[in-house]
Amino acid sequence: MAKVENITDGPIYPTILRLAWPILAAMFLEFALSLANYFWVGYLGTPEQDAVTSSMVVTWTVYATISIIVIGITALVSRAIGAGDKEKAAYVSKQGILMAIGAAVFFSSLGILASPYIMQFLKAGPQVMQIGTPYLRIFFIGVGFFYINDALGAIFRASGDTRSPMYSYISATLLNIILDPLLIFGIGPFPRMGVPGAAIATVISVSIGFLIFVGLILKKKLEFSLAGWYRVRPDFKTMFRIFKIGIPISIQNIIFTCVYWFIIQIVHRYGSSAGAAMGIGNRMESLSFLISFGFSVAASTLVGQNLGAEKPDRAAKCAWATVKLIAIETGLVSLIFLTIPGVITGAFTSDPAVHKIARDYLIILGLSQVFMGVEIVLEGSFSGAGNTIPPMIVSIPFSIARLPLAYFLCFVLDIGINGVWWTLTITSFFKAGILFFWFRKGNWKKKKL
Repeated sequence: MAKVENITDGPIYPTILRLAWPILAAMFLEFALSLANYFWVGYLGTPEQDAVTSSMVVTWTVYATISIIVIGITALVSRAIGAGDKEKAAYVSKQGILMAIGAAVFFSSLGILASPYIMQFLKAGPQVMQIGTPYLRIFFIGVGFFYINDALGAIFRASGDTRSPMYSYISATLLNIILDPLLIFGIGPFPRMGVPGAAIATVISVSIGFLIFVGLILKKKLEFSLAGWYRVRPDFKTMFRIFKIGIPISIQNIIFTCVYWFIIQIVHRYGSSAGAAMGIGNRMESLSFLISFGFSVAASTLVGQNLGAEKPDRAAKCAWATVKLIAIETGLVSLIFLTIPGVITGAFTSDPAVHKIARDYLIILGLSQVFMGVEIVLEGSFSGAGNTIPPMIVSIPFSIARLPLAYFLCFVLDIGINGVWWTLTITSFFKAGILFFWFRKGNWKKKKL
C-alpha cells in the first residue's frame, strides 16, 4: 500500500506544496486541454466557438452537482484519517461511490433528453443550436465517468494521496489533447466530426481515466481497502451526512452556474462574436481557477486531517499559509492579463470583433484574479472543516446579484458587453473580502461532524 503523507505535523509550506503540486500538474494539463479544445474549434469558425462556450455553462452545472459528493467525502474521510480510523474512512468512501453512480445515471439520462431545450434556453442562434446540441448529448453519454472519477479522486486526496489521482487525470487529459484534432478534422483514419468530435474525445479520455483509477485501487494504492464496494448496502444515514456537508457548497455552485445561464443570454445580445470572446476569456481565466482549485484541495485536506487530529491551531495556520501562496500565484496571472492581453487573444482568433471583446475581458478580469483565488481557497478551508454554510451564505447573494448588476451596467449605464466583465470583477472582490473576515473569526474550528 502507498504511504499516506503525514500532514498533521512538520513544516507547513512544504506540506502544502507536496499536497498541491500533483493536483496543480493535473490542473495545468486540464487548462491545456481547455485551450486546445477552443484553439482547434476556432479553425471551424465563430459559431462553432460560440457553441462550445454555450455548452460550457452546462458542464459547469454538472461539476456543481458532483461537488455534493466530493466535498462530503473529503470532509468525512479526511477527518477519519486524521483520527486514525481507516475502517470508517473505507465505509464512507464506499457509500460515496454508490452515491456517485446513482447521480451519474440520473443526470446522464436527463441531459441526453434535455440537450436541445438547454440550447434553446440559452438563446443560441439556429446555427449554434444545431452545432451545440449533439455536442451536449455526447457529453452527457459519458457524464457518469466524471462523477465516479471525481468521487474516487476525492477519496485518494482526502487520505493524503494527491499523486495517484494525478496519474488518472494527466493520462486522460493527454489522450484528450491528442484525440481532439484527429476527431475534429478527420486526420488519418478518423472521420471528420467537427465540434462533436471534441466531445467524443472527452468521453473516450475520461473512460480511460476511470480504468486507471480501477488499476490504482487494485494495486492497493490506498491505505484502506475499497474491496466489495458493490456488495455494500446503501446506508442512507451516511449518505445523508455526505449530502448534508456537500449540499451548501453545491447549492452555491449550482446557483453560480445557473446565473451564468442567464449571463450567456445577455452576452448573446451582442452577437456570436461576444459569445466566442467570452469563451476565450473564460478559458484563460480558468488558469487562475484551476491553480486556486489545486491549493483549495490541499487546504481542505490539511484542515480536515488536522481537525481530526485535534490540532485546530495548526489547521488555521495551514489555511492562512495556503491563502498567501494563492495570492502570489494569482497575482502573477493578473500581471499577465493586464500587460499582454492582445497577445493572448490573438492566438485564438483572427476575427477583429472577437479579439477586441476578449482583450477587454482579460484586462477587466485581471483586476480580480487574486480575490477569486482567495475566495476559492477559503471555501476549501471551510469545506475541510465540514463548515460549508458560510461560503454558501456569502456566495449565493452575490452570484444572484450578478444578473441585475450586469443588466444595469450593460443597458442602463450603456457600458455595453464590458458591463458583464465588470460585474464578475466587482462581485469577486466582495465575496473574497467577506469570506476572509468570516474565516478569521475561527468558529469553523468547533464544527462537529
